[in-house]
Amino acid sequence: MNGQNYKLLIVDNEPFIVEELSEFFSENGYECIGVNSSQEALERFHGDPEIAIVLTDLYMPGINGIQLVKTLQEQSEGQRPFEAILFTGQSDKQDVIEAMRCGFADYYQKPLQVGELLAGVERLIARLKTRFRGQDLGSLNQRLQSLTSSLEQLRLDIHKFQYLPPQSATPKVLEQHPIESISNKLSRRQYEVLKLISKGMTNYQIACELGIRENTVKLYVSQILRITNMHNRTQLALALSSGQ
Repeated sequence: MNGQNYKLLIVDNEPFIVEELSEFFSENGYECIGVNSSQEALERFHGDPEIAIVLTDLYMPGINGIQLVKTLQEQSEGQRPFEAILFTGQSDKQDVIEAMRCGFADYYQKPLQVGELLAGVERLIARLKTRFRGQDLGSLNQRLQSLTSSLEQLRLDIHKFQYLPPQSATPKVLEQHPIESISNKLSRRQYEVLKLISKGMTNYQIACELGIRENTVKLYVSQILRITNMHNRTQLALALSSGQ
């Protein structure tokens, strides 16, 4: 399928447009999330690391489409690559210029020509795949070189914590909440990642196991650390091994 692992977030305050676009892109192999406000778009974007393309109307109540994408960029702090497409029923040159300056990849006039829009999304997906492929190739040697030292450091850290007093060795959060009892606080994917962390798997290994990108795994790990009040991955791995 064309859109595998690259979800689309469709934002428009007119529900019928969201419904029609979602149906069209779903028929063409893309998983879509449709919302009718920028506030809901912010929540859904940060709740789903697999959203890679944001298609948004310009003029909406409250936060408009340009402000929405600016906010997503600021909140992501460059750690969450995504592409954005703007569409509107009113053609204003200054709005288009501002949209291009703030990072929109493309602009479409309503009424939308869905064939052209599909071609635009496919171009952006190809761009994202090229970007991620370049990142993967660029970091492959570094991962191979650091893998052995990382595993050795993890072993040493665990060994060190084993000789600390029990109250220091095992974080209180997971003493009270073993892996099974905190499952209700995690999403299904977060729980899957947590179980693989407990087996001592690296982010790269988890990504291969679950069929997702390594950057996506890193986002899930960060979310899990925040939910469990852990400071780092080593502390989390030790707590999980103690709670089993």
